[in-house]
Formats: sequence, structure tokens, C-alpha cells
Amino acid sequence: MPNQEQAGLVNNRVGSADEGVTLPRRTLLKATALASLVGGTFETIGGAKAAPANFVFGNPSEYDTLDPHTVADLSRVAVRLNFYDGLYRWADNPPKLLPWLAASHTVSDDGLTYRFTLRPNSRFHDGAEVTADDVVYSVERLLALKKGSAGLFSPILVPGGTRVIDPLTVEFKLNKPAAIFLSIIPEIAVVNSRLLRAHATGEDWAANWLAQNEAGSGSYQLDTYNPAVALTAKRFPGHFLGWSGNHLDRLEFRVVRETTSLLFGLQRGDLDDIDLAPSSDQLSDLRKSPTVAIDEQPSLRLFILHLNNQRAPFNDVHIRRAISYAFDYDSFINDILAGTAERNPAPMPKPMWGYPTGLQGYTYDLDKARHELSLAAVKIDRPLEIHTLVGADQSDQAATLLQAGLQELGIATRIIPETWPTLSGKARQIETTPDIWANWISTIYPDPNNWVGEMYNSRNWGNWKTGSWYKNPKVDALLDEAYVSTDQAKREQNYQEACRQVVEDAASVFIYNSKWFGLFSKRLQGYRFTPVGNGEDFRWISLA
Repeated sequence: MPNQEQAGLVNNRVGSADEGVTLPRRTLLKATALASLVGGTFETIGGAKAAPANFVFGNPSEYDTLDPHTVADLSRVAVRLNFYDGLYRWADNPPKLLPWLAASHTVSDDGLTYRFTLRPNSRFHDGAEVTADDVVYSVERLLALKKGSAGLFSPILVPGGTRVIDPLTVEFKLNKPAAIFLSIIPEIAVVNSRLLRAHATGEDWAANWLAQNEAGSGSYQLDTYNPAVALTAKRFPGHFLGWSGNHLDRLEFRVVRETTSLLFGLQRGDLDDIDLAPSSDQLSDLRKSPTVAIDEQPSLRLFILHLNNQRAPFNDVHIRRAISYAFDYDSFINDILAGTAERNPAPMPKPMWGYPTGLQGYTYDLDKARHELSLAAVKIDRPLEIHTLVGADQSDQAATLLQAGLQELGIATRIIPETWPTLSGKARQIETTPDIWANWISTIYPDPNNWVGEMYNSRNWGNWKTGSWYKNPKVDALLDEAYVSTDQAKREQNYQEACRQVVEDAASVFIYNSKWFGLFSKRLQGYRFTPVGNGEDFRWISLA
């Protein structure tokens, strides 16, 4: 076998897990070393020394599965980040790529071959060593199940395309260049192949077993599990990073569906961290609380209303435009949210490169809405259904505001609240996807493809992210070209053009780019927020 130089491989060692790399604005194919990262603390928290403690995280969505390869949304990301490790991991804000189970990687000159060298003596929770075979098994399992993050990898990896070079070296052979590949590598949760093979039934990849158990090497390991109530975890002493200083001994992921219960629980001290997009009134009240710390940071999260483009009357662009003109954006952002979000008329966060500068988008204009309705070939002959997320008050407020605007146009609507597992499951098929439904599009990886590419390229249909079921061959071609191109300027041009066309077609109702507000107990220290994973990697924190 030729050595790396003979094979045309470029070494991209990224050092220790306390060092990180930022994927540069002008390239995503090469990683560069950065300085050490240090976990910060809140200004509202003093320097008191933390003692080992239990930590309770309140989440309005239930943990209906523990399988890291079947879900890719943020409502259950804490399971993936705390029970499982990947080759690399995103951390901090702006996001930086940390070496994790892998100590280094190499990339071939043609961008098709990636090799990762694993750290020696990394262990799963049962004591088994993490090897290249586990990485290959994890990739093959992800591709076979065709769920979760599989859609990120299936266009560029085929079954059998990942192989073991030696026990600590794994090679990925891409079938085409992919500018996003290094960005999405953290999405491969590495599972214990020996444990899963032992629990597999036929060719089910141990899916039934892993839905209620875990087989990871992460900082924490499963203790108890009740999907509708809570799950608990304990610190894994053998984690490869080791443990120094103060850390949490136990985690509890508690399902709390009602917003008021989340807020009261945080203020009473029953909860240490909650998953909530707070209203301005809630923020105002929390800022007065002597027990609550608020961490405000820039976010890459979008709030939109999906429109099912493949179902009448939404298969008519004029109907979609009319609905876009019927939403009162200024009232929602300035009055209801009191400026805690920023108007964003595009399918991409404003801070992201590739954003379509100068785009005006839609405004609240009922006269223009009526004009669009007059141009429509399809008529609205039934009440339209707007589905909201249980436990997410902003989705209810947005639905009520849209309902009021549509009522002014003589259009009847019904608002239907649903849990995230139910709603995201429905969005996998055209027939069951609601007419209109509220959703936040967060950062799985920091590249424009995470938003406009995954949401509006029809190749991705069948994932909840494509819940508008939009199709435009011109946009598909632009996004396909940007996906494989190594020319950053070309990628940026394509993403801008694709965004403009998606907005012209009113594929969805684009509302805002959020600010992120972390709501914590003042006892909490060492928190590290990253938009990738919404800051739910709890390894770094402790409680005073």
C-alpha cells in the first residue's frame, strides 16, 4: 500500500480535544489548527467552587427513542451529545470543530478520500475499545436505517464505501466531492458494534434494543429511561477526555410539556436548564429572578411556517404568496417578541455566508394578498389547518397571528397543537404533512446547505426538514452544483440565487432569525454554547 504522500493525501492534524478548527469562510475541505478553547462562565455567576451535583434539564419534547441514528432534530440532541461521541465535535460560538474520537485526519487532493486516525484506548461504556470497525459499523447502520442524519451522507457515501485500514484508522471514500463533508462528520454517532451485533434480530441492526438502551462512549451513560417522563444518566469515569476539576455526577432529562411549569421549575430550583424560546414578557420576569441566569448569544436559528407545496391550494404560487403577505411580521417581532428576534425574509441565517444581501421578502400587506388570490388558478374551498408545537408558545402566537390575517381575507383556519415527535413524523410524507406548520430550523452543521440546501432541494424529500415539499428544477441544479463545488465564490453565488428563487416562489413563510437565550440556574458554571446542538453538550458544566 502506498504511503500518504504517494497517495496524494494532505495531512490535516488538528491536535488535542482542547484545540479546535473553524471551517474557514472560503473553504470547507481543509481544517486548520486553532488556539486552545476555554469554557466560559456567566457574568452573573461568581467564582464559587462547584461541588458534584445532580443536574436537571427540562425539555417540552419527550425522548421517544434513544437511537442516535434515527433522529436528527434538536429536541432529542442531548441524548446524542452526552451518550455518544463522534470523530469530531462542534463547540462554542462561532462554532469550532474539535478533534474528538479522532486525533487527526487526511484528505486526498481530489477531495474524495478521507482518513481518520482514532485515539488509542478510547472506551465504550461497557469497557470495549473504540475501533475503526465500530466507525464503519456506525456508518453502515446509519445508511441502512435511512433515518436521522442518513440523508446527509447517502448522496456521497454508498454502503461498503467506508473501510477499516487498521484498528485505529478508518477511510471514507466519497462517490463525489462534497464541500460539507468535514462539517457533517460529527453527525456520525459511533456505536458499540459488538454490543449491537449481540442484540440484533435478523437484519434490524438492533433497532428495537437501541431505541430503549444505549451503546455509546460519551461522557455520560444511561441509568434509567421512561420516554414519557424522564431519563437519567451517570458520569462515565472512563471517558477518553478524562475528568479534572468539577463536573456533574448525574443528569436528569425531564419531560415538562407546559411552558409555565418549565419557568416555575427553573425559578424554584427544580430545574437547572430549560429548552425554551422565551417571550419578551417571560424574559422580563426571568431577569428579575434571583435564581436565574440568562445567557444571550447570536444564533443561526430560523423560524418559519412550512406550506405543503404539493397539496391544493398550496400548489399554486399565488396562494402561497397571499399567505406570505397575510402574516404581520412587524407585530410578531416587535410587539409580541419585543425585538428578541430579527426579521429575516430568507431561508438562511443572516450571519451565514451566502446570505442574499438586499433581499426584501414579504411584508404584511392585505391588498397585495388579495391581488395574489385574484391571480390564483386554485381556489381555497376548505378551512386551512395550522399545526403548532406543544410547549412552544411562539408557534401558537404565530399561528394565531396568521389566522387573524387570513380571516381578514375571508379564509377560515383551524389551529391544531401537536407534539414534536408526532409532527415531525407526519412531515415525512406528503399525504400526512399538514397544510401549514411551525418549525425552527437550527444548526446541525454551519454551512448554507444546512438550511436552503436541505430544506429546498427536492432530492431530500422525506425528511421533516423538507416539510414544505418544494420543487423547482432551477433551484435543485443550483444547490446540487454548490454541494460538490470546491470554489467558495461559486458556492456563495449559487446559494444567494437559490435563496432568492425560493422566496420568489414563496415556498414557506420566512419570519425571523432568532437570538439565543440560555435560561439557567445561577448555580450553573462552565456552560459552552454552540449553535450546533443548541448547547446541550453537558460535559463542561458543573453546579456551585
